[in-house]
This record gives sequence, structure tokens and C-alpha cells, in this order.
Amino acid sequence: MRRLGDLEAAVMEVLWSATEPATVRRVLGELGRDPEPAYTTIMTVLDNLHRKGMVTRERDGRAWAYLPAQSREDFAAETMAEVLDAAADRSATLLRFIGRISPEEQARLRELMDRNGGPS
Repeated sequence: MRRLGDLEAAVMEVLWSATEPATVRRVLGELGRDPEPAYTTIMTVLDNLHRKGMVTRERDGRAWAYLPAQSREDFAAETMAEVLDAAADRSATLLRFIGRISPEEQARLRELMDRNGGPS
């Protein structure tokens, strides 16, 4: 199952919020962490995310500029599907998930299922 570490998740949040490809320097500037991580740390994190297929990159002069390989929503949906695939009892896992979301989220889930032809 693909999981993100704390710093990887923070870097991905910067990329998901960006409107254009982001260089290491830009990601570092937008992280807002105290203490600020080293430039080489963020460069390594982005290289690892690229190796894992989480980001794509393109040349921006001598530097790389990074983009998420998928949207935040697609990543979350894929993660949820992986959790269900790993569950010994999918129904029990789904029931526990539904029991943890608010009544408003449950109603929204029902509405989305009804609209998309899901079970009644």
C-alpha cells in the first residue's frame, strides 16, 4: 500500500495547490516549516516521489520542475481502494468507515451513490 511520510505529504500538498510546475526552491519556500528543511532534503524527497511515480518532472533551465502525477482526489480514492483490497472483510471495513463519518457525509455518500447508479 502506498503511503506518504510526513514530509512527502507536505511536499505533495504544495504541489497539489500549485497552479504550475514547481521547482525545489519554490516547494521549499511554500512549505512553511520551522525549522526549514535543507534544500537537498526537499530535492531528495521530490526525487523519491518521482521514483515512486507520485510526481512527474520537466526541465526548467538547469533545474527540474515538478507536477503531481495525479490529483489529490484520485490519490485519496486510490488509497481508499487499496485499504479495501487489503481488508480481510470488506463489508466490515466499509461499515466501520461509514460509522466514523458524520451524518452529513453519510447523506452525501448516499446521494452520490444514488446519482451514480450505486446500490440502494
